Amino acid sequence: MTIRISKFITIICFLAAAAVIILLVFFPNTLRLTNDVEKPKEIRQTRVIERYEAGSDEEIYDDTVVDIVYNDNISAKISMEDWEIVVGVLNENFDADIQEEQILAYRNLADANDSIYIAYVDFDEMEEVYKRVWEAKTLVSRPGTLELYTLDMIGDRVPCVIVSGMNGGEEHTLTVFRWNQAAQAEPFDKIAEIQIEGAITIRRAERTQAYQLGQSNGKDFPIAAYGRDVESSSILDQVEIIYAYNAARNEYEQSAVIRMPGKQVEERRVREILSGGARRFEAFITGLWYFVRPDGAVDSRQYIFFDPSNKEVIFYTDNTQQVFTWQNSGATRYGLYISTQNISVQTLRRSLDIALESLESIRVKVFEDVRLKIGNDAGWDGSYRKATAVMAASSAPEQAVPAYINAVYNGIIGRIRFSTDGMYELTLGGVVQKGKYSFYTLDELEVLELRHESNSRETYVVSAPDGNLSLRRIRIGAKGVQDMHEPAILLSREESG
Repeated sequence: MTIRISKFITIICFLAAAAVIILLVFFPNTLRLTNDVEKPKEIRQTRVIERYEAGSDEEIYDDTVVDIVYNDNISAKISMEDWEIVVGVLNENFDADIQEEQILAYRNLADANDSIYIAYVDFDEMEEVYKRVWEAKTLVSRPGTLELYTLDMIGDRVPCVIVSGMNGGEEHTLTVFRWNQAAQAEPFDKIAEIQIEGAITIRRAERTQAYQLGQSNGKDFPIAAYGRDVESSSILDQVEIIYAYNAARNEYEQSAVIRMPGKQVEERRVREILSGGARRFEAFITGLWYFVRPDGAVDSRQYIFFDPSNKEVIFYTDNTQQVFTWQNSGATRYGLYISTQNISVQTLRRSLDIALESLESIRVKVFEDVRLKIGNDAGWDGSYRKATAVMAASSAPEQAVPAYINAVYNGIIGRIRFSTDGMYELTLGGVVQKGKYSFYTLDELEVLELRHESNSRETYVVSAPDGNLSLRRIRIGAKGVQDMHEPAILLSREESG
């Protein structure tokens, strides 16, 4: 009897051991349920929330793709509260350890001013979980204008977090937080906080090779802010305020104020453009704008083409054309702020602050991700003149074809009518094709671009023998102008009755 009981116990023990082995092999998480209950933070899922801008009276374009590709990783490393909406993510290793930290930009729906906050997320090695250890309020309240990146502002290789964008009062803002390695409770020091009706720019400059090799420190970058000259009665008179870094106080301080007289223009027309909101200014800048060199000469080899109806901004210089998707825009005190994304290199975003300089010229400041460059790094900042004004002012033979004309031509492609509003209409076999067109000069060549309603483009080199047109199809790309080696298209001008 004793032997039978012993065998029975042995069999039971064997079966129990086998059951445990099966659980360990096929259901490894089953035996860890108790630990998971004790540490709920380790199994909470991160919420990925797309950017949006509530309550804006401007048209908001879909920039979900931008959120995903522009940020290093759109996924937050921590769980956000239900009233917090992530609008920007930046991954960076501030303390040079094996774990990467994260800066989150988010909106707090409980904030009546719609302010954007940033939070510093660090890895807790004791609990083996990411935690929010610091946060601060910024001046930005419009997520579509948010720029979030790091930069060595002081030149000592200590990273600074740059937060720029616009607030609800149509002002530009810039907040700079400097990493504080020695701090215990406050890992960042706020060293600059600026808001102004005009543009704000960080004047980055080349640093020495010794700095690049880590052998010495570099110069700090000053900050320039542009606003209206309140002491002047002219609406276009501005001041340039320079801020320099004060090492003793560990903050940026105003160091100089430079007055910048505006041009004498028709005050009534200027007020109409500036008071009409974003759409009015978009209509004003639509078309081709040539760069004005410091000596005042117009450089037709560098231009910006604004096309708000097709949501595109085209930059051209040194035989390189860069096309950016026009994502959103907002009115400013002096003009318009535009956010764009490159259609080829989707991780490159570029923002433009455009200010009215005169009824025929604008001043442009371009801000882009300092970590990413493509093509020729042209200096886009400066004044631009409207192409139609340049054509009218020039009597040179090569400018014989204006940007917009009023004429009808016939050829094998059909009957094409050009209107002075920049639109064309092509009729062939009863089929009518419409779109936009533009004549411009490129590498001393006259160029015609036809942009169909379907958003496809055709580009031609133009010659005008005896008032007629000869079109030779080309392609403009990173390698410059490429001949497509197709037969020339001859168009005869139709005499008006």
